[in-house]
Amino acid sequence: MIAYNNTTYAILGILTTECNSGYAIKQFMDRSLNHFWKISYGQIYPTLKLIAQDGLAEVNVSSTPGRADKNEYYLTPKGLATLKEWIEQPIDQVPVERNEVLLKLFFGSNQSPEKTVSLLQDYKQRLVTRYETYETIEQGILHHDKEEKDAMYWLFTLDYGKRVTEAAIQWCEHTLKQVKKEE
Repeated sequence: MIAYNNTTYAILGILTTECNSGYAIKQFMDRSLNHFWKISYGQIYPTLKLIAQDGLAEVNVSSTPGRADKNEYYLTPKGLATLKEWIEQPIDQVPVERNEVLLKLFFGSNQSPEKTVSLLQDYKQRLVTRYETYETIEQGILHHDKEEKDAMYWLFTLDYGKRVTEAAIQWCEHTLKQVKKEE
């Protein structure tokens, strides 16, 4: 098996949904994957080109009067087998989080406690907003996409995001108490 990068596998996975164009893939990512896997818009088209060149997808050009032609990508059996093989492999490592708040807090002795409190309060508010977004997405899946073959799996990943975010909110509350004690 040729080893592709995770962006390639993510796009292969997206092609199993009804998203077949670069634009539709970007829209799908913005609504779902971006919450846990970032892919830049500039990576989509080169990856689609690679997928097509390697026979993992075929390209159909669709024409609409008055609009530019649109390339639509459809997984081939080889593409689906490649995706399946990757999904079934064990993970290489536990993901490492890059968190700017933790980086700043690590060096927090170099700022005032008030600035630390402000940093943590802002982070907590952003987490609360993220959690509310996850709840909205969950309701959308439950009310509009419940019959989708992938809905159960979307809900699993969403549940992970909600639990991690909830834990981070609790951590903020705990850490804020500790910082305020030290003031």
